Amino acid sequence: MQQIPSGIAGLDKMLNGGLPSKRCALICGGPGSGKTILGMQFLLYGATQLDSPGLFVSLDEDVRHLREEMAGFGWKIEELQKKGKLAIIDASPIRHLPGEVKFGNFWIGKRNFSMVSLLEVIRGKASEINAKRIVVDPIIALTLQYPSGSEKRTAVLDLIEFLNSLDATSLITSELRSVALQRGISTEEFLAHGVIVLHSFMDNKEIIRGIQIEKMRGINHDNQIHPYKITENGIEVFAEERSFVDFNKVSVSARGR
Repeated sequence: MQQIPSGIAGLDKMLNGGLPSKRCALICGGPGSGKTILGMQFLLYGATQLDSPGLFVSLDEDVRHLREEMAGFGWKIEELQKKGKLAIIDASPIRHLPGEVKFGNFWIGKRNFSMVSLLEVIRGKASEINAKRIVVDPIIALTLQYPSGSEKRTAVLDLIEFLNSLDATSLITSELRSVALQRGISTEEFLAHGVIVLHSFMDNKEIIRGIQIEKMRGINHDNQIHPYKITENGIEVFAEERSFVDFNKVSVSARGR
């Protein structure tokens, strides 16, 4: 299977080369775990190092806040937008504004959100910049609108199949609501081609982070939990170290192999 670099060296080492090309992988983690940062890092690496334009679809966060947060890493989002190397679709008003809102060429009622409308906006913008990398963040803002499990599954499947049809490598993010392996498996984890989990644990009142490739079809990957940090340059994964987790105490200690 053809692979492409994520732009995070330690993660690519865990993946034995990179993410599967033209497939859709899921990034799941709790609040503050770095899901959005990882997604933007993936896009910026493609845009700046590989001449692969990227598209970021924000379903939750206001784009102004997103730019401000990413500027803290020294990432020049607006410059890449002007050059056509990066595009951002702001679909966050769906959650935050009453009545009808407009993004792209569509008017959408907050309570009657149309998946078709969102996909058409993504298709149009992806075609406009010839996007080779796409991030949708987070899909919980979309799936909450479907009350039944079958409707949610169909919506996630439609989104993943659509993204796979765009000749691009895609990441979608989702919330992780419980600790590590104690959590239940979500619909999107079954449907995505691969799943990368960002774990957060408390150890002596300190937050310890660990990254795990739970599955990645077609790739002989490392499935152990390894430490990672959110630094001033983005996410850094320490693939040479292994995290040993006591799930009863919910703690992590990291040491070299």
